[in-house]
Amino acid sequence: MGSALIDPLTRKLESFGSLSTVEQAALRRTEGTRVPIERHHDIVSAGDQPRSVNVLLEGFACTYTLLPEGKRQITFFHLPGDVLDLPSLFIPVMDYSLCSLAHSQLLRIPHEAMLALFHEHPRITHLFWRETLIYAAIFREWMVGIGRRPAFASVAHLFCELIVRMQAIGLAVDHQVDLPLTQADIGDALGLSSVHVNRTLQELRGAGLIKMTRSRLRAIDWHGLCDAGEFDDSYLHQQQMG
Repeated sequence: MGSALIDPLTRKLESFGSLSTVEQAALRRTEGTRVPIERHHDIVSAGDQPRSVNVLLEGFACTYTLLPEGKRQITFFHLPGDVLDLPSLFIPVMDYSLCSLAHSQLLRIPHEAMLALFHEHPRITHLFWRETLIYAAIFREWMVGIGRRPAFASVAHLFCELIVRMQAIGLAVDHQVDLPLTQADIGDALGLSSVHVNRTLQELRGAGLIKMTRSRLRAIDWHGLCDAGEFDDSYLHQQQMG
């Protein structure tokens, strides 16, 4: 596998913990297969029984559920370094789907290799458990936003969250990030129509808070955007990277 895994996953894990050189070497030795994924391609589907976990090395992905009438609810946005389907180690049948939102690169690690890594290095297991708890905290924050925040605050909060998460893994500069999300993607995450998302983006631009092109987001007024989104990053439980 070489160093395919070590850079993005190490950056991710060390955004909320630390790894020794021995643990980094163990990650480097973990066997896996690099797989390219086209944009808007399902990685895993609900009902599948995967025998490997997928680490996102490059690109952007989401967790989603498809309702019977065809509507999609996005429940998480995944960034490089995320293990997309870690629950499949312990829950044999997937109850959600995963989709790439940009051209992406995955590393597929057999369940046996991942479990062996956990067995041999308990501190790595601890960090993955911590990551799972942080995902749960993010999910709770999303539920608050969908249930109680108006669209203006919900979109602002989502943008703040993504900028902070991307900054932690070295993918944000001066509150600017590559963000390959369509208005439909944003709407499916926040329970808004594309028309409502479009109007809200115009309001955020008009307030001088953001500049957004097709695939790039810049927070012109970071503190103003945080205020608009009622954003407090404590739920992300990140530490300053050295």
